[in-house]
Amino acid sequence: MARVPVIIDADPGIDDFMMLIVALNHELLDVRLVTSVAGNQEQEQTYDNLLRMVSYLGKDLEVARGLEGPLFKELEPATEFHGDTGTGNVEFPEPTIEGSERSAMIAMYDVIMNSEEPVTIVTSGPLTNVGALLFTHPEVKSNIRMISIMGGAAIGGNVIPTAEFNIYADPDAAEIVLRSGVPIVMSGLDVTRQAYLTDSELEQIRDIGTDLAEKVYLMLKFYQEAAVGTPFHTPFFADVVRIHDLNSIAFVINPDIYRGNFYYVTVERTSPITMGTTFIDYLKTFGQPPNAYVLHDVDRSELIDLFVRSIVLS
Repeated sequence: MARVPVIIDADPGIDDFMMLIVALNHELLDVRLVTSVAGNQEQEQTYDNLLRMVSYLGKDLEVARGLEGPLFKELEPATEFHGDTGTGNVEFPEPTIEGSERSAMIAMYDVIMNSEEPVTIVTSGPLTNVGALLFTHPEVKSNIRMISIMGGAAIGGNVIPTAEFNIYADPDAAEIVLRSGVPIVMSGLDVTRQAYLTDSELEQIRDIGTDLAEKVYLMLKFYQEAAVGTPFHTPFFADVVRIHDLNSIAFVINPDIYRGNFYYVTVERTSPITMGTTFIDYLKTFGQPPNAYVLHDVDRSELIDLFVRSIVLS
C-alpha cells in the first residue's frame, strides 16, 4: 500500500506528543515535514519541544519554525495544563537534529508543490501557519488532499463556554482554512472527549516498561491532574485523561473507526463573548454548502489500540 505524504503542524503540548508517537511510527504515513506553531506554549518553546521530541523518537526529519503568534490577536498559552515547558514533569534530552533553515511556510510550500501526489496536512494546534500559507499561496490548494484538524466544538468549549482552545487561539486563521475550499476533517471536542484513557489503561502503558512508556505515563498523569479543580474535571470522568490531538492523525490512518457528517462551519472572530466559537450549521439555515466533515463519534477501543501499539513498536 502506498504511504500517505503528510505534513504535521503542532504546538507540543502533552497530547501533541501522543499524536507524534503514532504519526512518526505508522507504516502507512510518510511524514515529510513537521512544523511548530505557537499555542500551548510560545513559539520558542513549541519549536524546541518539537526538535527534542522528533529526536527522541529517533527520526531525522525537517522541523521548521512557524509564525511567532496568531495572525491578529495576542497568544494566550495553556501553561496551566501542559506545564511551564509544555511537557509536564518530563524532560526530553537535547535534540540530535538541527532545525530547518527554512521557515514553516516556505518549507510547507516546497513540500506541497514538489509532491507527486497530494499532501495531507495534520494539525494539533492553532491554524496560524496553515491559514497564512493558504492566504499567501492559494496555488498550494490543488495539491492538498485534505487538512485534518484537531479543533472546534459543536457543543461546549474548553476555554470559554462555546469555544475550543485551538480555534479560540487564532480564529482568523481558522476561518481562512475553513473558507479555503480544501477538504477539511474537523476533530472537535465532541469526538475528542471520547478519546480517553482510564487509570488502568495508563498503568498498562507504564507496565510496557520502556523509557517511552514511562514518559507517556508521567506526561498524561500530569495532564490529568492539572484538570483537577477545573470545569474539565467532572465526577463522571475524574479517572480518565483525554488525548485530544490523537484524533487528527488517527482519522488519516483509519477513518473507518469514526463517524461524522458534512456541514458548513464558520468561526466567530469579533465577539468578546463567543470569539473562537465554531458554528456548525446542522439545520442548514446559512444556505451555504458544506465545507467540513465534522466527526462526532469514534470507536474508542480501536483508537486506544492504535495508540498503544505505536508505543510498543517505537
